[in-house]
Amino acid sequence: MEQKEMELLQLIEKNGRLEVEDLAKMLDLSVDATKQMIVKLETEGAILGYATVINWSKVLKYEGVTAMIDVKVTPTRGVGFDKVAERIYRFPEVKAVYLMSGAYDLSVSVEGKTMMEISRFVSEKLSALDTVISTTTHFVLKKYKHDGVIFDDQDDDDKRIMVSP
Repeated sequence: MEQKEMELLQLIEKNGRLEVEDLAKMLDLSVDATKQMIVKLETEGAILGYATVINWSKVLKYEGVTAMIDVKVTPTRGVGFDKVAERIYRFPEVKAVYLMSGAYDLSVSVEGKTMMEISRFVSEKLSALDTVISTTTHFVLKKYKHDGVIFDDQDDDDKRIMVSP
């Protein structure tokens, strides 16, 4: 991959709303060359989409719940964990699936309206898969940082009282 393509990816990863004209200036390229590069990277699958990070705790009447589920599975002969992961990520509640090293095999991020909805997903859908050996569910209580964006409700000023000996 060319250096300019790497620079472009780094720029839009930080801010996907940058205008093509601004990206062209930052990369010292023409607007047409920048557009062509974006289309090429989208076609090759390097750019998969453009997402917005939302602080849902700021949205009135939103009661969403996120859970991280550790899953131990029996891998499928010949394809390893890929088929098991695919079966799991096809559920609409699942937002992300990662193959992990360590005590469990897959880390699954799930979103739902209530804790009970997530509990039903785990007991009725996820645990019911024949390849799933065990699950451990962790509910997210508060987000501090996500996709490089800090969720900060406090002012930058430190309001603590200084204590000296």
